[in-house]
Amino acid sequence: MELLKIFLPALLVMLTAWLVIRSMLRDDQEKRRQDLLLQTVKTITPVRLQAYERVVLFLERITPESLIMRTARPDMTAQQLQSALVTGVRSEYEHNLSQQIYITNEAWEMVKNARGTVVRLVNSVASQLPPTATGEELSRLLLEEVMEMDAEPTKTAIAYIKAEIARIMG
Repeated sequence: MELLKIFLPALLVMLTAWLVIRSMLRDDQEKRRQDLLLQTVKTITPVRLQAYERVVLFLERITPESLIMRTARPDMTAQQLQSALVTGVRSEYEHNLSQQIYITNEAWEMVKNARGTVVRLVNSVASQLPPTATGEELSRLLLEEVMEMDAEPTKTAIAYIKAEIARIMG
């Protein structure tokens, strides 16, 4: 009986100490996990935002108006301008391929669709012109075609990306 009087309180103290220590270790482990997660978010968020910025810049650079302003020269034929415009879009796209790592799949699909639509538009408009057409004729017809569109593909993609950034930011 005497042993039970000593052993029972010691067992209760030991059990209580074990439960407290176990709880403290769990709390400490959870705090470390939260700190790591917070640090990751602090590191990744600026990189993701920079990727979105670069993608928007890419989309702005492949708008037909921007492409024509950067690419067209007065002495170009329609075929030369078509080739230069398509090459410009492809080059810009290849330069920004790595950004897909940091943006959502949906946003990247919007970017790819905008790129494809711009290339198809350039090729479609160029195919309507005779082989002797000038680059100025292609430029004019291309800009007219863009003005008639309900929604320019690059602008649609930019709007989607802006909405996505707004969701990310909170």
